[in-house]
Amino acid sequence: MKLHHHLKKMKKYSIVLSLIILLTNGCEKDDFCIEEVTPNLILRFCDVTNPSNTLAADGLTIWPEGRDSIVVNQTLDSIAIPLDVNNEQTIYNFSSGAAIDQITIYYTVNEIFVSRSCGYKAEFSNLLAIPTNSWIEYIEQLTTTVEDESAAHIQIFH
Repeated sequence: MKLHHHLKKMKKYSIVLSLIILLTNGCEKDDFCIEEVTPNLILRFCDVTNPSNTLAADGLTIWPEGRDSIVVNQTLDSIAIPLDVNNEQTIYNFSSGAAIDQITIYYTVNEIFVSRSCGYKAEFSNLLAIPTNSWIEYIEQLTTTVEDESAAHIQIFH
């Protein structure tokens, strides 16, 4: 009788031990996303009279078409602006002083799986920027892809 009771008790312990092992193996460390996320478009402002020099745009204000939010409202020689991952174009208004220019940026969105914790990021290919020129003299596209933020993608001459 004692042996039967002892076996029954061991069976309970083995079930509890199995459950504990299953639960602890099912748990994983919290994942944190440390990978690069969707890159912004990097714009560099250059001096039209001396193209190798950067030249900050005075009182620069930038906002996406159809939105009230201001992206930048200061004097900088380079900026990073987001592209709309849900569309294949983004239109930005650029104001310097009283003049307003508009740049339409066309692209193809490519979703890239980063990791389980980060999910997907977008990269952009077939980049094409078309400005309306007022205070912007011309633009130079340095690349047709936006994969990272390590260097300027477009130079704006003014």
